[in-house]
Amino acid sequence: MAPYSLLVTRLQKALGVRQYHVASVLCQRAKVAMSHFEPNEYIRYDLLEKNIDIVRKRLNRPLTLSEKIVYGHLDDPAKQEIERGKTYLRLRPDRVAMQDATAQMAMLQFISSGLPKVAVPSTIHCDHLIEAQLGGEKDLRRAKDINQEVYNFLATAGAKYGVGFWRPGSGIIHQIILENYAYPGVLLIGTDSHTPNGGGLGGICIGVGGADAVDVMAGIPWELKCPKVIGVKLTGSLSGWTSPKDVILKVAGILTVKGGTGAIVEYHGPGVDSISCTGMATICNMGAEIGATTSVFPYNHRMKKYLSKTGREDIAKLADEYKDHLVPDPGCHYDQLIEINLNELKPHINGPFTPDLAHPVAEVGTVAEKEGWPLDIRVGLIGSCTNSSYEDMGRSAAVAKQALAHGLKCKSQFTITPGSEQIRATIERDGYAQILREVGGIVLANACGPCIGQWDRKDIKKGEKNTIVTSYNRNFTGRNDANPETHAFVTSPEIVTALAIAGTLKFNPETDFLTGKDGKKFKLEAPDADELPRAEFDPGQDTYQHPPKDSSGQRVDVSPTSQRLQLLEPFDKWDGKDLEDLQILIKVKGKCTTDHISAAGPWLKFRGHLDNISNNLLIGAINVENGKANSVRNAVTQEFGPVPDTARYYKVGPSP
Repeated sequence: MAPYSLLVTRLQKALGVRQYHVASVLCQRAKVAMSHFEPNEYIRYDLLEKNIDIVRKRLNRPLTLSEKIVYGHLDDPAKQEIERGKTYLRLRPDRVAMQDATAQMAMLQFISSGLPKVAVPSTIHCDHLIEAQLGGEKDLRRAKDINQEVYNFLATAGAKYGVGFWRPGSGIIHQIILENYAYPGVLLIGTDSHTPNGGGLGGICIGVGGADAVDVMAGIPWELKCPKVIGVKLTGSLSGWTSPKDVILKVAGILTVKGGTGAIVEYHGPGVDSISCTGMATICNMGAEIGATTSVFPYNHRMKKYLSKTGREDIAKLADEYKDHLVPDPGCHYDQLIEINLNELKPHINGPFTPDLAHPVAEVGTVAEKEGWPLDIRVGLIGSCTNSSYEDMGRSAAVAKQALAHGLKCKSQFTITPGSEQIRATIERDGYAQILREVGGIVLANACGPCIGQWDRKDIKKGEKNTIVTSYNRNFTGRNDANPETHAFVTSPEIVTALAIAGTLKFNPETDFLTGKDGKKFKLEAPDADELPRAEFDPGQDTYQHPPKDSSGQRVDVSPTSQRLQLLEPFDKWDGKDLEDLQILIKVKGKCTTDHISAAGPWLKFRGHLDNISNNLLIGAINVENGKANSVRNAVTQEFGPVPDTARYYKVGPSP
């Protein structure tokens, strides 16, 4: 058969039309599925191209990549009013992903809609309800037992309504999406803050609430305020101890936790090519910590390599043909532009108590001494949805291997969280997991674990001042272990590993020496590791449940006495009148993230029970009136009380 490019040329001449018409013809001949799990759901680059063409003619200007993907999914590209930061867009996302905590309420809402099946490809991922306690296999068995009711509900609801179900132990939602569902140009919404992870594969992936996901699953256009676009131009290249994590740690220090609000962060420039696909995902993932709508990278050869390695070479080939629509136009305008020279970027560590307090690793020890932060590191934790790729584990193992060669192990406790069953199985096969165990690490379950507060920590008492260092994304007060005195710092996995070996924040692996078992001093070399395994990925255990073709006989049971699940009762029909003079429950001061609105940890078990989870409403938010958390004035009694109790008082009214 003639090469594809020659075939395109021949068709162009024969048809006498522009190239995108040719691509559409070829796409119709050889449709490409969105994923291996949904062979009859196809990538619609032809529709993306058509919509972009309509919008481009209307706006008459170069488009950013973010605009191409977002506007390419408009419900009505010909008539939609488009003005960055002002108008609301009606969009048609390609797919929905839900983690097991938020999926409970989302599926309960979808059940109440009365619809027989979801309108777009959708998946549920069991990753939030597994508590880190003893180690991977034991913790997973315990979680399956404790959460059996919830897992059964999600599995049967998925089967009934056409939603794919990833069982507990399969891995963290965002890693599963990157491995199986994300692709360049996709518009995906997920019921988790760190859904933007998929931007590492060139998609616009946005974290939303369950109600938004239900709208999309019901076939209703999804509304989004037209985002502004912040450009981050990368020059130079990563090298040595500097990692992709340092890019977002630096950006967080520049923009702060609210600097990205209402905007998509779009990375571009020659420096992009020095970053692996999973490294780009790390950067996009933690973009949630600057308040960004999402983050995205342009399609390039690193993404193509990752797609091919994860069994999606057909998608990579199709993306190559539509590449002009998967990168920004030359001369496009950004609302704000940040430039970072990767040649000059140093390893960073951010914290404590906020992910935008940025320090070079070389300086954090001195700052800690000045501020009175504990220097001794009690626990180092690597993994999470932000940093649990094969490359991350390889670079950490490269550091650990050097310590072992000199007879050293970690002075701090050390935990490892694989991002997925595929990553776990592959790092076991290739020896990384064993190296990390030998240096003192414990491999936890393929789940969120300590990153979201699912950590049964035993080495300290609540209120005890201590320091931990993680490769996670968030480090707000009490997030990881519910202890407000835990000083949590976020950095790259390789820096976490080096600091756990040294046991102190005062160690800088670029310049400082360690003392081996033989008494000789040595310096750690900058880690080097493959971005992808040389052999194929080992998929590990099969943890996916396909929805059946015929689900007419499938039952979904919810016990009326359950404390974890509660069927929803519909609101009374609207009487056509607006609600007026409503009482304000709380005005929040300072940061108000999802951690402050409804924190995870022990409350996750009530995410499918509206009445019970309401007891977690805004209890971590600071009241502007008195500067306290979970303390608001009752406007009727004038007494201060907990936020949920005051809300219930307003709902029921005073006793007669």
